[in-house]
Amino acid sequence: MAGSRGWAADILGEGFQQRTLTLEPDDEGDVVATLVRYRMPPLEQLSEFLLPDVADGIDVLYVHGWSDYFFQRHFARFWARLGARFYALDLRKYGRSLRPHQTPGYVDDLRTYDEDIEVALAVMGHGPDDHATGRRNRRRLVLLGHSTGGLTLSLWAARNQDRVAGLVLNSPWLEFQARQLGRLAIAPLVQAGSRIDPRAQLPAVDLGFYTRSVSSTMDGAWDYDFAWRPLHGFPLHPGWLNAILRGHRLVDAGLQLRVPALTLLSARSVLLPRWNDAMMRSDTALDVDAVAERALDLGETVTIVRLDGALHDVFLSEEAVRRRAFEQIVTWARGYLAAPPNADR
Repeated sequence: MAGSRGWAADILGEGFQQRTLTLEPDDEGDVVATLVRYRMPPLEQLSEFLLPDVADGIDVLYVHGWSDYFFQRHFARFWARLGARFYALDLRKYGRSLRPHQTPGYVDDLRTYDEDIEVALAVMGHGPDDHATGRRNRRRLVLLGHSTGGLTLSLWAARNQDRVAGLVLNSPWLEFQARQLGRLAIAPLVQAGSRIDPRAQLPAVDLGFYTRSVSSTMDGAWDYDFAWRPLHGFPLHPGWLNAILRGHRLVDAGLQLRVPALTLLSARSVLLPRWNDAMMRSDTALDVDAVAERALDLGETVTIVRLDGALHDVFLSEEAVRRRAFEQIVTWARGYLAAPPNADR
């Protein structure tokens, strides 16, 4: 039976705690997810930059992308300064949740993550039983997803709209890099591969350019664990890629979200086989024009922001770009997340 253990100190230091979430075993054995929370230390609460009215009464859940995990301290602090309670989820077989016996990042259906998300939400006070019985936490839920996490959360939100107040997507992987025609062409081959040998290793496609742009060991500014976020990413497998393409197909058909969605993207992509200095100010993972077009299929209220100079993870971009992204979130939150009258805090 899925469940969770108590809170313990997290690797990110002061203000951060983690909680192991025990999930149902799969064909590789024991499985866990890891929930991280941030509580602002008392001295930071005296900051002149606090804007607690913006996200007062809101709980935020962040989900990372492929070959990734949560390490962005500044992102948690930003939401805390807006008045939100911030949580981040390392999904099964990623980051804090990855175990030696597991195939990193592997699932063959994105709905598998429903269990990870539900156990995390139960800890946060947003479980389905609370909602159904009227004991529901009066705080509102905002979902934040980066890249593959953005795809996963968009699909989950479409199935659970009455539990979500808003969706913030950071370069969400909503469409295949070769766009719709490329996706339709490759899908039958991937489906066949997933039936024959779902964990077969596919040719590597990550040339390490994104890592070069973000890691402090290269041209970037950020420190993180290469065991959890490898130079060339995790190996790719047909079963996993088939799950991604199914997710893309669902978005293409239209998710009909009624909740407001904010999509943050770089102004441009640079998808080349050799390093180019423009990669320091571009998305090197996705075709952002294709993603911007596909984001319109999310639902009825979609805001798309294109940020000049942004990287694939907008919040790992240079400071000026991050500042513009934060300003866009504040503007969007004030417009779409304003607390209803007499809402419980």
